[in-house]
Amino acid sequence: MIVTLKLAAIVFLAVAAVTRAAAASERHSELVRYDDVVIETIVEGAGPAIVMLPSTGRDGLHDFDDVAGRLAAAGFTVLRPQPRGIGQSTGPMQGVSLHDFARDVATVITQLGGGRAIIVGHAYGHFVARMTAVDHPGEVRGVVLAAAAARHYPQKLAGVPGRIADVSLPEAERLHFLKLAFFAPGHDPAEWLAGWYPKTQQMQRDGGDKQGVKQADWWAAGSAPLLELIPDHDPFKPEHHWTELRDEFGERVTTVVIPDASHALFPEQPAAVADAIIAWARQLSP
Repeated sequence: MIVTLKLAAIVFLAVAAVTRAAAASERHSELVRYDDVVIETIVEGAGPAIVMLPSTGRDGLHDFDDVAGRLAAAGFTVLRPQPRGIGQSTGPMQGVSLHDFARDVATVITQLGGGRAIIVGHAYGHFVARMTAVDHPGEVRGVVLAAAAARHYPQKLAGVPGRIADVSLPEAERLHFLKLAFFAPGHDPAEWLAGWYPKTQQMQRDGGDKQGVKQADWWAAGSAPLLELIPDHDPFKPEHHWTELRDEFGERVTTVVIPDASHALFPEQPAAVADAIIAWARQLSP
C-alpha cells in the first residue's frame, strides 16, 4: 500500500510537471521591465529562442501569428516583443534611437530567451535586428533579414508606409499603396488596412538619422550569421540587388528567394517563410 501511494505520488508529480511545461509553452504575454521601459512580449513554444520584430508601425502579434505558430510547433520558443507604444509596451518615445530599441530586444532575450536568440527582423524590423547584433553580439545567434530593403532602394517608396498608416486618407488610396509596395499580385491587402500605430512609426522613423544613427552603424549586423529572405515581388529590393549581401559578406549570408510574395511576406507565404527559418536555425551553432 505504501509503495502504491509512493508510485501514485511520483506519477502525480510527473503529470504536474508536464502540465506546467505545456502551460508555459502555450501562447501568453509577459512584461519585460528595465529602467522606465516595459516591453510586452508574446511568448509561445519551448526550445531555442527566436525573436520576431515587426515592420514599421506594426505590432508583433497579428502579422506573425501563422509563422510564429509553425516555429513553436517545430520546437522553438518564439518571442514577439511589441514595440514601444503598442499593446502594453511603454517607455520614452522621443529622443530615442535604434540603440534603445536594440536594448529593448536584448533585454527580452536576457529575461525570456535564455540569454541567446535568433532575431527575425521583418522590413523595418531588420534595422533593429542588425543594431542588436552590433550592440549586443553575445545575445544574438543569427539574424534573419525578412523582406529587408536594399542598401539603396527606390526613394519613391520612402513615404509609402506612412501614407498607408494614415487613416485620414481614403481607403482606396491606402489599398493602392499596399498593392504597390506590400502585396504581390493576386493577394488581398485589405487585412493590412488595420494594425498600424502612427506614433510608434514616427518614433521609429526618428530613431535613425535624426538621432545620429547611420546606416553604416548597423548594416553589417556585427559578425552574426545572416539568413536573407527575399520576396520575389518586393519593390524595396529589386532583383538586381539580390546578391548585394553575399557579394559584401560572403559565406556569412544564406539567401532564400520566396516566390509569389512582396514586402508584407508573412501573411503571403507563411509556410515558405517558416520552413526557411527552421531549416537555417537548425544548422546554426548554439
